[in-house]
Amino acid sequence: MTETDAPTRILLVEDSVSLAAVYQGYLQSAAYEVSHVETGKAALERLLDDPPEVVLLDLMLPDIPGMDVLRAIQERELPTAAIIITAHGSVDVAVEAMRYGADDFLTKPFDAQRLRVTLDNVLRQERLERIVETYQKTFDREAFHDIVGGSLPMQAVYRILENAAPSKASVFITGESGTGKELCAAALHKEGPRREQPFVALNCAAIPRELIESEVFGHAKGAFTGAASAREGAASRADGGILFLDEICEMDINLQSKLLRFIQTGTFQRVGENRVQKVDIRFVCATNRDPLVEVREGRFREDLYYRLNVIPVELPPLRERGDDVLLIAERFLAAMAAEEGKQFKAFSPAVQTALQLHSWPGNVRELQNVVRNIVVLNDGPQVTTEMLPQALQVAPAAGMARRSGPGPGAEAAPAQTAPDTPAERPSSLADEAEVIRPLWIEERELIERAVRLCDGNVPKAAALLEISASTIYRKRQAWQEADAG
Repeated sequence: MTETDAPTRILLVEDSVSLAAVYQGYLQSAAYEVSHVETGKAALERLLDDPPEVVLLDLMLPDIPGMDVLRAIQERELPTAAIIITAHGSVDVAVEAMRYGADDFLTKPFDAQRLRVTLDNVLRQERLERIVETYQKTFDREAFHDIVGGSLPMQAVYRILENAAPSKASVFITGESGTGKELCAAALHKEGPRREQPFVALNCAAIPRELIESEVFGHAKGAFTGAASAREGAASRADGGILFLDEICEMDINLQSKLLRFIQTGTFQRVGENRVQKVDIRFVCATNRDPLVEVREGRFREDLYYRLNVIPVELPPLRERGDDVLLIAERFLAAMAAEEGKQFKAFSPAVQTALQLHSWPGNVRELQNVVRNIVVLNDGPQVTTEMLPQALQVAPAAGMARRSGPGPGAEAAPAQTAPDTPAERPSSLADEAEVIRPLWIEERELIERAVRLCDGNVPKAAALLEISASTIYRKRQAWQEADAG
């Protein structure tokens, strides 16, 4: 333990004062801070008030059984490791104690060495579990609130949102259409201290220019033709919470100056009213455009951009998120199958390949529409290639070319090339059926041939195919399991 380390706080629950003194003597060290209580009731009060890192718990207490104290630690999910100490050790007692969350078990009498070794082992295990939990929370998450994705680009987004959530600083989300910018803003709201306050979303592109000021700030009765009654704007409704301005670059340049003043002062006036209102709002905005280009071309105020762009968040397109495509598709399939009363449970290997090879220009929204189309128009335990929309029924090479792009100095090949000579052209529908084979078969032969030509070097084959080595390993494993089944 270094000088800056705090000692491990230990609560000793033992009704025998003499034994308690012995155990405290065993743990006389700068590494431990031991406090002692004699009853189960006192132990529960101490545990609930200020949980220690470890409790040394005697099972035979004068008021309530120690097992009840152990059960309370488990039910309340207290951050306390428990080591049971008893003179009545048996296998049954040990099993019951472990069932209620005990980390170890000591039978009286025991010496100082045994106690210290047990305690160190439990503390080491607790620290390892915390490290693993922290790692999984930071680097190995498949979702963050309603955002689904476990890829490295999304892990980076999650960390930014977590760190930004407690602050009041403005957040500027950029990304292509359909990448989930509103979900990102909603996750920021749920993660932060304003989660119980309003989350008001306003799409600046969906509101006519002449009405957007009223939508943001509200208006008084008679403020303009058609204003038959007063109306509360988004600024008032979001007081205490978050105002999400989606497609902010679509906002009229004249209204941007009023928005800037609103952000700077926290005050605004409704249209047609002189009374100034003050609100407490956190601003989150988003756009599918490049805001710096909009600034350079004079469509977006530079001072407003820098006022809003305190914490930038860039959402990656779906084509750059690797296996997130399948993860998201599976979530959509489960939800939509339940909603539509269909049997679907999974995608076939060939369909999984098709989903991964597609470039997804419409991002997650396009994927959602594809899965919805499949579920509504079909049924069965598994999604098969015949159920895919026509846009996804392409040859593997064409799909990879669209996803990766042509190599340096090469021309992009067309998705489908018609035969130029009569000899190459199929003479009948039967001949044509022999030419066109299922996508997964073509892909398997292509990958296996590449690995064979590279003398079994999978990373080299992956580099030449312009895909990741993990993709090849995963697909080969799936094929082997299918062959074995």
